[in-house]
Amino acid sequence: MPSNAGTTRLVIVESPAKAKTISGYLGPGYVVEASFGHVRDLPRNAADVPAKYKGEPWARLGVDVDNGFHALYVVSADRKQQISKLVKLAKEVDEIFLATDEDREGEAIAWHLVETLKPKVPVKRMVFHEITKPAIQAAVANPREIDRDLVDAQEARRILDRLYGYEVSPVLWKKVMPKLSAGRVQSVATRIVVERERQRMAFRTAEYWDILATLAVANAGEGPRSFNATLVALNGDRIATGKDFEPTTGRVKPGAGVVHLDEGGARGLAARLEGRPFTVTRVEEKPYRRRPYAPFITSTLQQEAARKLRFSSQQTMRTAQRLYENGYITYMRTDSVNLSETAIAAARRQIVELYGERSVPPEPRRYTGKVKNAQEAHEAIRPAGDNFRTPGDVAKELSAEEFKLYELIWRRTIASQMTDAVGSSVSVRIRAVSAAQEEADFGATGKTITDPGFLRAYVESSDDENAEAEDAERRLPTLVKDQPLTADELAAQGHHTQPPSRYTEASLVKALEELGIGRPSTYASIMQTIQDRGYVTKRGQAMIPTFLAFAVIGLMERHYPRLIDYDFTASMENELDEIAGGDHAAVDFLTAFYFGSANGAGDRDIARSGGLKKLVTENLSDIDARSVNSIPLFTDDEGREVVVRVGRYGPYLQRAVPGEQQAPTAEGEEGGGQGDRAPIPEGLAPDELTPEKVHELFLGGGGERKLGDDPATGEPILLKSGRFGPYVASGERKSSLLRSQSPDSLTFDEALKLLSLPRLVGVAPDGVEVFANNGRYGPYVKRGDEFRSLDSEEKMFTVTLDEALALLAAPKTRQRKAAAPPLREMGVDPLTEKPLVIKDGRFGPYVTDGETNASLRRGQTPEALSIEEASEMLAEKRAKGPAPKKKAAAKKAPAKKATATKATATKKTAAATKSTAAKKTTTAKATTAKKAPAKKAAPRKATTTAD
Repeated sequence: MPSNAGTTRLVIVESPAKAKTISGYLGPGYVVEASFGHVRDLPRNAADVPAKYKGEPWARLGVDVDNGFHALYVVSADRKQQISKLVKLAKEVDEIFLATDEDREGEAIAWHLVETLKPKVPVKRMVFHEITKPAIQAAVANPREIDRDLVDAQEARRILDRLYGYEVSPVLWKKVMPKLSAGRVQSVATRIVVERERQRMAFRTAEYWDILATLAVANAGEGPRSFNATLVALNGDRIATGKDFEPTTGRVKPGAGVVHLDEGGARGLAARLEGRPFTVTRVEEKPYRRRPYAPFITSTLQQEAARKLRFSSQQTMRTAQRLYENGYITYMRTDSVNLSETAIAAARRQIVELYGERSVPPEPRRYTGKVKNAQEAHEAIRPAGDNFRTPGDVAKELSAEEFKLYELIWRRTIASQMTDAVGSSVSVRIRAVSAAQEEADFGATGKTITDPGFLRAYVESSDDENAEAEDAERRLPTLVKDQPLTADELAAQGHHTQPPSRYTEASLVKALEELGIGRPSTYASIMQTIQDRGYVTKRGQAMIPTFLAFAVIGLMERHYPRLIDYDFTASMENELDEIAGGDHAAVDFLTAFYFGSANGAGDRDIARSGGLKKLVTENLSDIDARSVNSIPLFTDDEGREVVVRVGRYGPYLQRAVPGEQQAPTAEGEEGGGQGDRAPIPEGLAPDELTPEKVHELFLGGGGERKLGDDPATGEPILLKSGRFGPYVASGERKSSLLRSQSPDSLTFDEALKLLSLPRLVGVAPDGVEVFANNGRYGPYVKRGDEFRSLDSEEKMFTVTLDEALALLAAPKTRQRKAAAPPLREMGVDPLTEKPLVIKDGRFGPYVTDGETNASLRRGQTPEALSIEEASEMLAEKRAKGPAPKKKAAAKKAPAKKATATKATATKKTAAATKSTAAKKTTTAKATTAKKAPAKKAAPRKATTTAD
């Protein structure tokens, strides 16, 4: 490490944890300080825009689109104190090293630091991919300049995302719902999830049958005596399996040439094969070989952590960040599968120590990445250092989740340099001829692993929970052609085709990666963003789109299809890569995208159409909000169209005869109509709105249902559904159902009782009427402005005048309620080993370990929440730390002095009254003067959307 006597260097990193680790590797003369991430960014809202720019037409964007897309950067409010500290330190040192991460984001942070600090001393860029003493010393000894091409690429990405979000999001506000957002990657990710749900909604299941035979070998030697075989062909024609059916009809695909067995056919054939001889007709044996998996990159780490550890993408990256900053693993945002020569040597040494010489191949393994548009050439994610520490070595130093992730990374790295798993696989065909001379062919496969190789260290998981593990064996007896077998059992078994699986965070990241959309640094934030925006909810690991997402994606597909096109989004990544490589100018790319340019960079379709700005302004009047917010489901047996409407108060069902005049309902909801309506229960997935379920919702509490005619008025009594739940109505009278009542079981007599509310109990001695009624906080009695609660709903119909008056005469008491029992006891948190329970709180259900609380998110229910999800939610809450205390509200003493009550005025002398009046006038003028600036027009607030 170079060291000049008397020279002081300031090393700036992103985080305090990173600073603490690095400072331990540098000698005297080095001051290590953190920037706390990005120090500048585009303005988040109008309040962030400096006063001198507020009048500019581009101020709301934070980008001067007419002058080379110059970006307006402001120092974040929560970074100003740290920046002041860094400015002071920069004046006290002789040299500055910018040690931010070695990627586009890190390069941009380094550039922003230079622009903000404006140092007068030499500035150097030091880069490293792991925080170990040799790596840090090498980085100090070999600094470089800031790479402006990388900075330009990051800045172009940031501006591109701002233009996309700030221009497209307002369209969603106007046509769908306020406070929504669109984003270059988040909208595409949402589209992928919506398309999968559409496939599930269109899916029609099919039933098919086959026969499972348990076959026995006479005089079996080594190995099992019996094995299972499945019917695969009948009279030479293949037996239908799930892949032979059309997913949208449930029928066999045309030209499939298969035999579709139903239950009767399968059971009949099994009966006809009883007691018949079975003979082996073919035995094929092949060598089995499986190469190890490549070391982890960001996306594969997120995928495997989700499958094996049930970590969310955010949890994985947050944990990996801590491991990196504390020197345990290499940099965790990478799309490279390369390992350095020292890492390969370290892995091979450790394999010999742990598994023996035979587990190391003669030559080191090197991998080629398959990621589309891979960018920075980092190493893969691996244990840090030239000698890997085993999980046992670090167990006492790490938290539970850190240990699990480190062990996962260590095992994958070690396995990547081990020998292949080898063995043999065998395929067998067996034939039996029924009494009716039907030739039935059965098939069985086996796999034997003779040397597990890398499987000793690591076995990759699958998104398919029913998939067989790589290290699983299926042993068959030793069989030869023409060998006779005996059927111990012939069982007909039925199957149903399954819709395509929903995406998990892991499989969605994989899909984005395969399409070339997004980057390692963005995947985790995208997974969180589409959930935070209300576009996707999670049920266990499955990602379920909301109907709000259907409306948003439907709008963009119809009016801005290119903006959510997969190839278009990937092509933008390509152009950003070209900017990073110095092969393209950022201004040309942004100009073509925003304004359109026949010869400019960017997507040609967008350029020819006049660019994004023209696209979102000229076509706005063509977007029909009602159509966008209507998602057709099907036409029912009575010819009524059933649609989902996305309204201000959530999605609801509506059905009406085609062409029927639509008009607002009594509840005044937008998109109302003459047809039946029914609310959609929270947590119900779109693909669960089957015709049967829709019928149930309309019948049980959604649509209008006549219960009978009121014997007193002759008017019909109807069961309806409003935005506040089910209610009964007759003429002008309405009454909500009680908590103890269910729409599907409500009787005519119960409806009559409800319509009697508010019930006149009687008249008090002073002539004031006393009523019993049901309210927001339960049943009560009322006399004038006096209210008292009743202890049961039934009391509303039975309470007497004397009982009501006695209640009203008693003083109001505020009794502390006994603590309610938990909604559910979940078990022990796998991370902290504390018991977890779900309780009902003021703002809804929440999970707690007794110290940390986390509210259940939209779509989550106490019954369906898994302990892994609960643990993850609490871990995220703990990581955020305690909420900042609210500042005390400023006192408004002057305003109070300016107001005098009539009572005070009558008691004051004439002189005092005159003085008070004078004070009022003075205060009023002062107040008016203070408020005047607030009347100035401020730039419109827009939603910031990252990537």
